Amino acid sequence: MIFGNNSFVGQAISLLRGQTILFTVTAAIIAASVVAFPLMYQSLKTGFQMVDDNIRGAAKVDGASSWKLLFFITIPLSYRSIATGFILSFTRAFGEFGATLMFAGNIPGKTQTIPTAIYLAIESGKIEIAAYYALISIGFSFVLLFLMNGLTRNKEHKK
Repeated sequence: MIFGNNSFVGQAISLLRGQTILFTVTAAIIAASVVAFPLMYQSLKTGFQMVDDNIRGAAKVDGASSWKLLFFITIPLSYRSIATGFILSFTRAFGEFGATLMFAGNIPGKTQTIPTAIYLAIESGKIEIAAYYALISIGFSFVLLFLMNGLTRNKEHKK
């Protein structure tokens, strides 16, 4: 409703872009990001809270500004939570169906995602195509898990 033609935000976007944001690739990105955001937020929150307050305090005593504390202490010490958040939120966004379908639609070649393509293939009786898309999705998920496992393992061996 916020981005619709009857809202202030929707009308402002239409004036700036010359078209509505609904049923566009941008709409698909926004829908997937909004749905995936809670996973990223929780992972970042957990990672940042796990950083020892004594380390932060020592950095402040040594003259670190808030930005230096964030970039040189907090983020490096919570890299696992950050990486986990990226992978969880990306895979959640990758598999998003409902919000994307309502906000971006299912326009083949433009806003169609793998979940909506699977749905359309099953609805039209093309089980082989649906299975193909499902295998792509599962394979992609395994590749992400494999890469993540390798990244965290390499980081542990360097210590």
